[in-house]
Amino acid sequence: MRMYDIIYKKRKGGDLTEEEIRFFIKGYVSGEIPDYQASALAMAICFNGMTEEETATLTDAMAKSGDTVDLSRFGTLTADKHSTGGVGDKTSLIVAPLAASLGAVVTKMSGRGLGHTGGTVDKLESIPGYRTSLSADEFIAQAERVGVVVVGQSGNMTPADKKLYALRDVTATVDCIPLIVSSIMSKKLAAGSHSIVLDVKVGSGAFMKTPEDAEILASEMVKIGKRCGRNVAALLTDMDTPLGRAVGNALEIKEAISVLRGETRGPLREICVALASNMASLALGIPIEEAVSRAEASLDGGKAFAKMKEWVAAQGGDVAYIEDPSLFPREPVVREVVSEKSGFVTAVDALKIGMASVLLGAGRASKEDAIDFGAGVVLCKTAGEYVAAGEPLCTLHTARENALAQAEADVREAFTLSDTPPEKKPLIYKTVR
Repeated sequence: MRMYDIIYKKRKGGDLTEEEIRFFIKGYVSGEIPDYQASALAMAICFNGMTEEETATLTDAMAKSGDTVDLSRFGTLTADKHSTGGVGDKTSLIVAPLAASLGAVVTKMSGRGLGHTGGTVDKLESIPGYRTSLSADEFIAQAERVGVVVVGQSGNMTPADKKLYALRDVTATVDCIPLIVSSIMSKKLAAGSHSIVLDVKVGSGAFMKTPEDAEILASEMVKIGKRCGRNVAALLTDMDTPLGRAVGNALEIKEAISVLRGETRGPLREICVALASNMASLALGIPIEEAVSRAEASLDGGKAFAKMKEWVAAQGGDVAYIEDPSLFPREPVVREVVSEKSGFVTAVDALKIGMASVLLGAGRASKEDAIDFGAGVVLCKTAGEYVAAGEPLCTLHTARENALAQAEADVREAFTLSDTPPEKKPLIYKTVR
């Protein structure tokens, strides 16, 4: 078998066999197939697509290209959640203990932030002592004992995806549905959970800008996950506006604590209840309505917050910070950005807010950049709310005084005001199961 023939076949619009796909993945990971041939195949896939069977085979081959996690001892109780990325997206911090408090076994491997989207691992590392790296034995033992474990991606999991993603990033082949699906789902399959809930973000701060495009991606991921033997559901959720009020690592931890305590209601809680309920419904085999009712009761009754404390303590985190969020360090500069006129906030551009938070130190422009855990943006007003002239739109938290002027300019551009209230948009566009 020759890589040349596989490229030629796909360039002509042919369907690749399982043997051809596995030959490519094995050879590319080993180094026998060079980048330029992998690039040619990726471009041919972008132009000619892949069948559902091809995409499922590619996903499975990528998942098995390195280490995998064996969670078979938990049967069908394991559940994982993946977000396609957004601004202020601290849902994992809430959903993991919430779903675990309902009886699911939540085992999650999360990434770091890059660019305007934050990473769950960075947020958790703002809790003093929290260990984002555990041995395989520690990982399983905590899942058995606590029911929830969240760590950073480590080891040699999905090396095929790591190589292919880096290649796609520089060859204009990122926005290709079969390659996006295989990239996301291969990591979820390798992580081992039986049930997977996908949070597909839609809007200015997301990769998918329209509900129509997001539904195509969500439907493909659900179909491929099911073909690979997993329970899968996907929610299409709004990311035109930052999720919640806080954008930044420790700032988002504090907001997550407030939701888990039952103190904060609104869109963030609503989305987290929907995600955790779908996880519990799939993992426990209960109706979604029952799962929603249980999730609401867990938040209001303190069960989910107790599970968060148990989880953080198990991974070495200082629970005093969870019990008293005022212990988190305060940035030396906290500046209000006040509105210059009165009106209804009709939009808050998530991308602009995210980029402002990076300037302030909350994110990375490159992988090597250090994170300032206390930096970020806190919205005082969000879409649909009224602001009077002179009232604060948001506060900027930073140790970088030289970044304030540009960050303030960015957040001012992010807010759109009108004399009339905006038409209410859906928070959850659709659920695909």
